[in-house]
Amino acid sequence: MSPAFGAMEVEHYAKGVLLEPFVHQVGGHSCVLRFNDKTICKPLIQREHQFYETLPTEMRKFTPQYEGVVSVSFEEDEDGNLCLIAYPLNGDHDNLESIDNSDCEPKNKLLRWSNKKTVLLENDKITKEWVRQHRKEEKMKSHKLEEEFEWLKKSEVLYYSVEKKGNVSSQFKHHNPWSMKCHQQQLRRMKENAKHRNQYKFILLENLTSRYEVPCVLDLKMGTRQHGDDASEEKKANQIRKCQQSTSAVIGVRVCGMQVYQTGTGQLMFMNKYHGRKLSVQGFKEALYQFFHNGKYLRRELFEPVIKKLTELKSVLEKQESYRFYSSSLLIIYDGKELQEVTVDSDPEDLEDLSEESSDESAGAYAYKPTASTVDVRMIDFAHTTCKYYGEDSVVHEGQDTGYVFGLQNLIGIIKEIRDESSE
Repeated sequence: MSPAFGAMEVEHYAKGVLLEPFVHQVGGHSCVLRFNDKTICKPLIQREHQFYETLPTEMRKFTPQYEGVVSVSFEEDEDGNLCLIAYPLNGDHDNLESIDNSDCEPKNKLLRWSNKKTVLLENDKITKEWVRQHRKEEKMKSHKLEEEFEWLKKSEVLYYSVEKKGNVSSQFKHHNPWSMKCHQQQLRRMKENAKHRNQYKFILLENLTSRYEVPCVLDLKMGTRQHGDDASEEKKANQIRKCQQSTSAVIGVRVCGMQVYQTGTGQLMFMNKYHGRKLSVQGFKEALYQFFHNGKYLRRELFEPVIKKLTELKSVLEKQESYRFYSSSLLIIYDGKELQEVTVDSDPEDLEDLSEESSDESAGAYAYKPTASTVDVRMIDFAHTTCKYYGEDSVVHEGQDTGYVFGLQNLIGIIKEIRDESSE
């Protein structure tokens, strides 16, 4: 049985699991959905699926755990509301009317499809009459989604004040604009294809943010080249242009998305890929500084764990023969929850060891007691990955992915610069 399921979840899963927006998605164009607390899912792309199933052992600690494949369907009610539901891949999905979806709606809020766009409805406040009226209004606003997308592109860095006394983590779902955009686009695509197709395969992956109370996430597009070997000439030219006009061509890495909780101001900060593409090398460095700053002080205790993990990843990738990770991303994640106390004289590597052994009572001698690993570094998005073992690829590369390794080398160097300058 897939590790995505606990014993108590099996019966519920057979009835279908409601897929909700994954509120911590900060980059990428593929829709990522929440399956349960510890698992997310995304549309299955054959090349990425093949990567996870043939993943070299030494790379597993630097990628999300692969947990299987599910079938995703959608059902529309008389008011035009749409739910995305995941079922076991080999289950019987022919008779959707026999499925009880009454428990698919969360008690408070649910993203629903209404004509040409999704809207956030509060189920306990909004009546069916309001929904019907809203649908009429939406028919007159068929381009609203596109207009909002254009607004999002212009609003490249957003700040939202949050209620410090409340659950900060829960407030991400009300504010994360990129997650909402990707969810809307996925629903629109499925809606447009409804007459031809109502079942899709999605892969299940480990939710890398589940261990953190307030996840701060940096999505970095890695490498000096982004287009796959099978890209059309138009796609190839477009990707080359994006690299040349961003830090990708210069240092092999660019910002693709970011979310940070700043305890000093009580704000959530979101930066999207459109802003990331415009950054100079100095701007990239400043963005990294901002990612590690919580509004009060620089989280210096994170530098050594991050550098250590990036250096280890670089060593692993240097040994991967013929792999090319075109257009893949690298996530850096840490907990934005304010630390209770940090022993000033503690060695950063000792703190990292403690964070990984936080359940060990011997750690009680230290004042620093995080509830999760201090920092995580993972590779994601392998839709354009290739290597000689795939067999069907017409182009076979030799040696290491020098563009990706180059990006890691520069990323490590820039983080070291920020570390050294902040200690002066």
